[in-house]
Amino acid sequence: MNTSDPADRERGDTERLNWIDRRRAKIRDEVARNRRGEYTVPTWVLTVALVVIVVGWLALILLVG
Repeated sequence: MNTSDPADRERGDTERLNWIDRRRAKIRDEVARNRRGEYTVPTWVLTVALVVIVVGWLALILLVG
């Protein structure tokens, strides 16, 4: 049995559309920043790269030496 009235359903659809619009605007803003050259690399990517470099050097030193 559906006890919700049409106003509740309409508000839910409106909230969903607002969320989608906010999400699209956020993506558009990010793309615009990236095109202007204001992009940044996430910290976790830099951390992974540093760990790979350090482990590579250690492996090179231990396996060759």
